[in-house]
Amino acid sequence: MILFLVAYLGGVLTILSPCILPVLPFVFARADRPFVTSGLPLLLGMAITFALVATLAAVGGGWAVDANRYGRVAAIILLALFGVTLLFPHLADRLTRPLVALGSRLSQSADSGEAKSPFAASFLLGIATGLLWAPCAGPILGLVLTGAALQGANVGTSLLLLAYAAGAATSLAVALLIGGRVFTAMKRSLGAGEWIRRGLGVAVLAGVVVISLGLDRGLLTQVASASTNNLEQALLNKADVKGGGQPAKPAPTMTMQANNAAAGAMMMMAAKPAADALPVEGVLPPLTGAVQWLNSPPLTAEGLRGKVVLIDFWTYSCINCLRTLPYVEAWAAKYQDHGLVIIGVHAPEFAFERDIGNVRQAIKDLHVNYPVAIDNNYAIWRGFNNEYWPAQYFIDAQGRIRYHHFGEGDDAHSERVIQQLLTEAGNQNVPQGIVSVDGHGAEAAADETDMQSPETYIGFERAANFVSPGGAVGGKSHAYTTPDPLALNQWGLAGNWTVQGQSATLDQSTGSISFRFHARDLHLVLGPTSDGKPVRFRVLIDGKPPLAEHGTDVDAQGNGTVTDQRLYQLVRQSGDITDRTFQIEFLDPGVQAFSFTFG
Repeated sequence: MILFLVAYLGGVLTILSPCILPVLPFVFARADRPFVTSGLPLLLGMAITFALVATLAAVGGGWAVDANRYGRVAAIILLALFGVTLLFPHLADRLTRPLVALGSRLSQSADSGEAKSPFAASFLLGIATGLLWAPCAGPILGLVLTGAALQGANVGTSLLLLAYAAGAATSLAVALLIGGRVFTAMKRSLGAGEWIRRGLGVAVLAGVVVISLGLDRGLLTQVASASTNNLEQALLNKADVKGGGQPAKPAPTMTMQANNAAAGAMMMMAAKPAADALPVEGVLPPLTGAVQWLNSPPLTAEGLRGKVVLIDFWTYSCINCLRTLPYVEAWAAKYQDHGLVIIGVHAPEFAFERDIGNVRQAIKDLHVNYPVAIDNNYAIWRGFNNEYWPAQYFIDAQGRIRYHHFGEGDDAHSERVIQQLLTEAGNQNVPQGIVSVDGHGAEAAADETDMQSPETYIGFERAANFVSPGGAVGGKSHAYTTPDPLALNQWGLAGNWTVQGQSATLDQSTGSISFRFHARDLHLVLGPTSDGKPVRFRVLIDGKPPLAEHGTDVDAQGNGTVTDQRLYQLVRQSGDITDRTFQIEFLDPGVQAFSFTFG
């Protein structure tokens, strides 16, 4: 129920977003007519069409996207015709003669009398407007509905989409009722009905131009992401973790260096047991809370009885998880024919990691072939009382948790636990020995001997060591500068940025982030513009191109492009490690920056 309330509130917030601007002229074009027979059916048509198109998008498949695109073109033509007839009523009959039933209803001027069927005309206009609104509201809808829409096509998803549409229709209805009174008063006091009608025609045609150029999904959605998304994300976070608190790395520095002996001792709940003395720590909780499964049909605790199970909590932009992944994949290949089942539970840290498309692409790029449970609501996470990424729980054939490990490292001991549990389960000829892995790129093991820089978040909720003068100005565009020089682990922004809770978004064509670091590797979690346009960047180390010290996502001159929402490896050094100044300059607006990690 709370998710339906969140969806409804997210829809109400749409009126605060510039994304709604292209729709408003079509709504207020009916403001001088009775609300019940004109405004209400228009809003009803919008809501139903939006929910239908969004449901098709949830079902997936290129045919749905194509259908929406062609419907969008048809709607643009229809609304352009409506605007022309508002401007030139004498041309209405001639222009709409092939579509008399439709054209005559849409082309009636404010003082030319009642339409033959005002309810049907308004409902039809609402359908056309809904086709235009659906792609415009897409980025906001993605944050509000990911937790349920990812479950696929079902009645619950459609009802959730309708709740979002109903919220938006509610806010528009309020605006329409108030706007209708203002509109009527203007006509009565100024006698300006004809000019108002023509003004509405101009507004409609201007809106059609904006939509045709794609600005409703580009510029407007970029502006929108800096306003309503924060509030919607906060609502989602509260809904997802009710009673459990916001899941997060409780001590980022320790989690980053979890294979360090001191950190490991603090994070392990008990001393490491001997291989032949594994205690019973609990039982495998239900796995029914996953919103979707990838690489496998849904698995259950009951159905896994008789198998040894490894539950691996991870999220695809987490550097710790990426460095652990080669071992997990190697274990899956080595022991899958001997009774081991590995389940990757993907519990998102950032909002973009809720996107099923992003996760699907990540597991393809990372060559993850074992089952992955999408735990967007943190249901499985809470079932284990988990608090860390990565976290591994080892379950015996009787469904009992026998061992756990938090963070990176000690992979040899974890593999010996697997071997012991498989032997206890009666499996014959369990392979012995310890796997040897060679991770590449961001999956390569960290250089723990000389890493002095901690994981650093860019959003104001968890930022540390940010030294741009005046500090972070949350939630609105602000011009930042970076002091020179920077002390170790200090960082700053340069250019116009909007700093939000989890990230910072560049608001102009150029801007940069600088960081004084001490580590072999430097990574940065980045995303393209809110409408998916790539962003070019250039990396410098101590003011020079990285050359041989470039990471896998840049070339020797430091050039690269942000195309997906993920972790980017930008620096990989091979010589002695010293304090260095890193700078990344973005050559296009709209980039989203989330966090630095090191290795």
